[in-house]
Amino acid sequence: MDGVIVDSNPLHRESWALFNLRYGVETTAAMHLRMYGKRNDDIVRDFFGDDLPPEEVAARGKAKEQLYREMISDRIDEILVPGIRVFLEKFSDTPMGLASNAEPENIDFLLGRAGLRRYFRVVVDGHQVRNPKPHPEIYLRAAELLGVAPANCIVFEDSHSGVAAGVAAGMKVIGLGTTDDNLPGTQLTIDDFLSAELDSWLRSQSPAA
Repeated sequence: MDGVIVDSNPLHRESWALFNLRYGVETTAAMHLRMYGKRNDDIVRDFFGDDLPPEEVAARGKAKEQLYREMISDRIDEILVPGIRVFLEKFSDTPMGLASNAEPENIDFLLGRAGLRRYFRVVVDGHQVRNPKPHPEIYLRAAELLGVAPANCIVFEDSHSGVAAGVAAGMKVIGLGTTDDNLPGTQLTIDDFLSAELDSWLRSQSPAA
């Protein structure tokens, strides 16, 4: 979701920086880079230490995401990745799932506010699997729920951990350059869903091609 449906990483960086200041932590560029594609509990432990009790990890993660949702509440349309609405509508008859390490509250908030929930037959978040990305479990679970073989799935990803998960799941991966334009393991990397190169590649994957 983050970096694929919404170009939200700048706002995640801003909200993490503001949140971390509550605990006297200055957020560095290296910390921002480490958070991409990660589940919140992993980010909180990275930023604040492994010795936090699980309930405090969860509480800090929830508080940060509440701050993030407040920041994006009136900016949803502005941060949608260009072309995503047209793309989802064009392929609305194709089984599509959302598999994201994002917090379930963020997924519900974004899909509801943007009016995109109807396009996804299944939604799997990082708390519904034992192993978050870069482990392939979340993608394999989504494919299972969709009833589609992993080899017949196409993943759209913006992060190294997400690409690693898609590749490990045996799926084809398209990179979105919203977060990083150097994504080894992808079939191609595009700026957004208006890409003519994406259209050409998808046509080449059709059985009729």
